[in-house]
Amino acid sequence: MTSRPRTTIGVAIAAAGALALTACGSGSSSGNGATDGSGSITVYNAQHESLTKEWVDAFTKQTGIKVTVRNGDDSEMSNQIVQEGAASPADVFLTENSPAMTQVENAGLFADVDKATLDQVPAGFRPSTGKWTGIAARSTVLVYDKRKLQENQLPASMLDLAKPEWKGRWAASPSGADFQAIVSALLELKGETVTNDWLTAMKTNAKAYKGNSTAMKAVNSGEVETALIYHYYYYGDQAKTGENSANVGTHYFKNQDPGAFVSVSGGGVLKASKNAAAAQSFLKFVTGKAGQEVLQKGTSFEYAIGSDVPSNPALVPLKDLQAPTVDPAKLNSATVTDLMTKAGLL
Repeated sequence: MTSRPRTTIGVAIAAAGALALTACGSGSSSGNGATDGSGSITVYNAQHESLTKEWVDAFTKQTGIKVTVRNGDDSEMSNQIVQEGAASPADVFLTENSPAMTQVENAGLFADVDKATLDQVPAGFRPSTGKWTGIAARSTVLVYDKRKLQENQLPASMLDLAKPEWKGRWAASPSGADFQAIVSALLELKGETVTNDWLTAMKTNAKAYKGNSTAMKAVNSGEVETALIYHYYYYGDQAKTGENSANVGTHYFKNQDPGAFVSVSGGGVLKASKNAAAAQSFLKFVTGKAGQEVLQKGTSFEYAIGSDVPSNPALVPLKDLQAPTVDPAKLNSATVTDLMTKAGLL
């Protein structure tokens, strides 16, 4: 969960100068992975609104296909799709984290993703089931107060934050989908007993904030020494004024540690789609060269993962993060919510 504002009103987005096209079905394939055609699709969006708007604007300009966007957070949108079922007006679902995608997949509501789209994304950044695909990625990071701590004083593992010496010295946003995705990875990697013990210790050791940005600001202001968040909050602030991260350093756990988890943002096409060809075309565009260059050149500071497009050069390269291998299809939001509730974190 992020601190960005959300709207729930659908916004029809069409780029000026788009070609007037007549085909509504599969149409003719363009060189950038989009299908030329008319008609429209609805995207349920739990990604950053500004990032999705860039994707939508470029897609519409290229194809003439209009896109209506309905914004919400991961769990809000996934729960809505499950509730709507076969009657959902959504054609495409985009998320920030994988567990919401798994929830919709487990409800049997995704169509198969076109093979050409899957082929644009390396296997490590999409679920083994092929029912949806990764569209971007973000890394777990421990931000710390550089005035109080040096790199060699930081924990070697995320699991070390459960030790008594870290009581009151770290922060997180436990109610957010971002943090719950990190816990989902811990559960998959280390099992329920380790996860339960870590969460129980977290209740004693950690300070809870509403949103990753707020947690980072607390580190920057000296309220708390460290915070477990995603990387892009730091890089986004640095690219602006830096006022909320001037005193902050970034610590990557690496070594396949649970704290080195790289979360996959997902995209999928709904079985209920009334314009499946255009929906598949949109997903192919997002994971294609033009869509991934939006990540490379834009201000979201999320990792590009598709079509061999390099990520923003300001970021630590993905290969250097030494992330653990986690199948996104196995991340379980329901069990995580139960464990966090049991630990008194929700």
